[in-house]
Amino acid sequence: MVTYAAMLDVPRPVVEFLARLLAGRRRRIGTPKRSRALGPFRQAVLVLRWFRDRSCVHCLARDAGISQATSYRYLHEGIDVLAEQAPNLHQVLAEYQEQSMNHLVLDGTLIECDRVAGTHVSAAGKEVDTWYSAKHRAFGANVQFLSAPDGTPLWVSDAEPGSVPDLTAARTHCLPALHKAAANGLPTLADAGYQGAGIGIHHPFKKPRGSSHLQLHPDTQTYNALLRGVRALGERAAAELKERWRTLKRITLSPHRIGPIVKAALVLNNAWR
Repeated sequence: MVTYAAMLDVPRPVVEFLARLLAGRRRRIGTPKRSRALGPFRQAVLVLRWFRDRSCVHCLARDAGISQATSYRYLHEGIDVLAEQAPNLHQVLAEYQEQSMNHLVLDGTLIECDRVAGTHVSAAGKEVDTWYSAKHRAFGANVQFLSAPDGTPLWVSDAEPGSVPDLTAARTHCLPALHKAAANGLPTLADAGYQGAGIGIHHPFKKPRGSSHLQLHPDTQTYNALLRGVRALGERAAAELKERWRTLKRITLSPHRIGPIVKAALVLNNAWR
């Protein structure tokens, strides 16, 4: 066997932030002192290794000297205490309205997962895989992101199965609140997939179905180009989270845990800044 030293490339304040949350939870549930295999700090390191490096859980268990079952339990506990700190959509909108921000950017992304059993009948009457995204040709969950104009992630929605389109997911989780914010002077920019989202949600216009041989009016083409240019920086939110917290590139836990995992990643990202 060969041993080697490794370093977790996460700022120490982020580890301490998570350790404090874990210690607070232990106090709330009345965990006796020294009754856990790992203290809050070492548990925080385990959780952050999983988020940052996509480390396999049995490797984390081996390195920490605990069982695989305990490692899973500690990991889920860390995910839950972080997800509880995720910002509420209404709080985010109220805060940035007070700051007189020009606009917000709405986008959706697929958080991939392993193949999941489960089918439903589509609107076209066909039986389809619930967690399969035909757009991305992969299994996963649809998560909606709201970001600042510079691409800073501000809010993430609960996860919907991959077969759910962006517009449907947005209608479920955020459009009513965004309509109200737009009426109060804070519009939202989105991509062409949100066409029909309603007043205050600005998006590029697509050609009508069956008219691919026609050209959009020059004014419409200019509007689309300007909107895409303004929105471009804001669309880096999902990429920032996935690159910094690499476990989001492919989740190997239950897909029903994707929502809390993404919210936990957002909280860690805010703590990093």
